[in-house]
Amino acid sequence: MPELPEMENYRRLLNQKITGQTITQVQINREKSVNVNPNLFINTVTNQRIVSVNRRGKHLLFHLDNGQVMLLHLMLGGWMYFGTEEDKPNRTIQVRLSFGNHHLYFIGLRLGYLHLYNQQDVDKELSQLGPEPLDPQFTAQAFLKLLGDRKGKIKSKLLDQEFIAGIGNCYSDEICYHAGIKTKRSIEEIEENERNQLYQSMKQVLLDALQHGGYMENPLFKGDNLTGGYNNLCLVYDREGENCKRCGSTIIKEMISSRKTFFCPNCQK
Repeated sequence: MPELPEMENYRRLLNQKITGQTITQVQINREKSVNVNPNLFINTVTNQRIVSVNRRGKHLLFHLDNGQVMLLHLMLGGWMYFGTEEDKPNRTIQVRLSFGNHHLYFIGLRLGYLHLYNQQDVDKELSQLGPEPLDPQFTAQAFLKLLGDRKGKIKSKLLDQEFIAGIGNCYSDEICYHAGIKTKRSIEEIEENERNQLYQSMKQVLLDALQHGGYMENPLFKGDNLTGGYNNLCLVYDREGENCKRCGSTIIKEMISSRKTFFCPNCQK
């Protein structure tokens, strides 16, 4: 599932590609991918200019010049491609936004969605999300205060979007590995110096992943050499049975709260 680095990478690239462009046509092949009558969606969005593409947590917000907002959550298996009919992927397209001869294809939206809201309603939809971990105002002090005397496993808390927005299964594992903290440790057992390290690791891992285009392998457009660059740089996620690059121990996979979890049994205490 795309997480903060993947969606922020999409945001940056899409702002280069479609901001200021007018949507010339809308095609909806799966009605469940939108939240209103397809004809209403099409009539509201067609001939509107993309003012900006923003991100909140794992969501993208496409702001239109009529004040409406298309709210995207790709969920598990969702991705996007921007290009022409000739170079589009040979995959089922749920929604297509056209910008003349170029199109933005939404692929794999079996669980994901592209919903249409006014600004007030989209604010309400996102009101429960926690702070952005890369926000400069989200300091170490703010993180320590947020963590406070909360209970439960640290991985489960990092996955909680009301706690911190944007971190998912991949980066929760990578952050804990970087910090040297086992993913199934209870929050109340983690000392203050470890909490500070967890904060620093969260910033470093997310920034590094963003710099390398996240771990999603599918390019956003033809010639996109950035997207997916972090996939080969993951140190524990999806590395079961491989040797830890720190100590040489074997990476282990376990299930925590029905989520697959990867860690080094030697490096992470």
